Amino acid sequence: MGALTLATTPAIAKPKPTLAEIEAAKVAEEAKKKAADAAAKKLAAANLTLRQLSAKAAVARSLYLKAKNELNIATAAATAAAKHAAETAAEVAEAHRSIGKMAANAYIMGGSLSDIQPLLSANGPQDIMDQLSTLNTLGARNSTALARFKAAEIVARAAKKKADEARAVQVVATAKVAAAKKVADDAQALQQKEVNKLRAVQDKLIAELAKAKNVRITLEQQRQLALLEESQANTATTTINQAKVWPDRGFKGRSTIRTTEAQRLTAVAFAKKQVQARKPYVWGTQGPSTFDCSGLVYAAYKSAGLGWPNWDRLNSALYAGYTYHVPLTQLVPGDLLFYSYKGTIGTIHHITIYAGNGMMWEANSKNTGLLYSSIYSVKGLMPFGGRV
Repeated sequence: MGALTLATTPAIAKPKPTLAEIEAAKVAEEAKKKAADAAAKKLAAANLTLRQLSAKAAVARSLYLKAKNELNIATAAATAAAKHAAETAAEVAEAHRSIGKMAANAYIMGGSLSDIQPLLSANGPQDIMDQLSTLNTLGARNSTALARFKAAEIVARAAKKKADEARAVQVVATAKVAAAKKVADDAQALQQKEVNKLRAVQDKLIAELAKAKNVRITLEQQRQLALLEESQANTATTTINQAKVWPDRGFKGRSTIRTTEAQRLTAVAFAKKQVQARKPYVWGTQGPSTFDCSGLVYAAYKSAGLGWPNWDRLNSALYAGYTYHVPLTQLVPGDLLFYSYKGTIGTIHHITIYAGNGMMWEANSKNTGLLYSSIYSVKGLMPFGGRV
């Protein structure tokens, strides 16, 4: 069978990447790299500040817990002092009752109340103690009780005052520490927000850098692969004594297959559609408007669901080592066919997709475009097919 001859208007051909395009891609990549580096420096500085604020917040929390503990101790001391004061007050009350009893006894016995009167009319414990030296008639018991009361009252009053002062100090300290903690926590939260913002910017810039780098590498690779394949194809046109089918010299490919039958048929359908649309042949392109031979193979299997890292844009020779080798007698639609001008992997210059029944879909050349043709229409068929 001959090639399909469908009369349709060809798409506008896009040439292989130029050196100027590659240089522009390098400039864009460098600009993205500078922006990413600047963002990384800002992020590092923000992270340092964040660590400092985190440490400050930790110290503030530690002081806050210490102040709370000291406040608890002071509160317990104040409670104990109040209890002590209550106990000594009870002793004073008992002393008053003893004094009253002695006054009553003295009256019954006909004694004089002149010495006791000052006690009964005293304004409080302090007056009693001040007049105690003139009250020898009260006896040792009352003197001891009043002395004990005075001492206990002084101790209790001092303890309570000290506890109250300590508690007031701790309340103020606690408020200050709580305020400091809030300031530190708020600063940390703000700083974390800034870090998150910077990290998002950096991630975006890194992604853009990776994309720019990929654009540059892709353009360079496409140009290099296209130039190599173009050179190989030009050499093939002037090489004599090319075999129709080369003998098998023990060529090796991949040890595994990556596709299903459904994927291979999808790739075949894609190639058929491009050929029937009569799309032009342009070195170094893989669609959607133009293709070279390896570009058609790449695009066909990409349409079938293969992508990085399992599927790369290579050239004809590299695809030979990138596929599982099958004998020509076992070809199925979707297998790849390779053509060499010397019967070696290094001199493979053309690649096609097997269509079945001895036919293939191919991006043939600049002069003939994309074709449906016999697998023997091109000289130098390698003795194996490549199953993706």
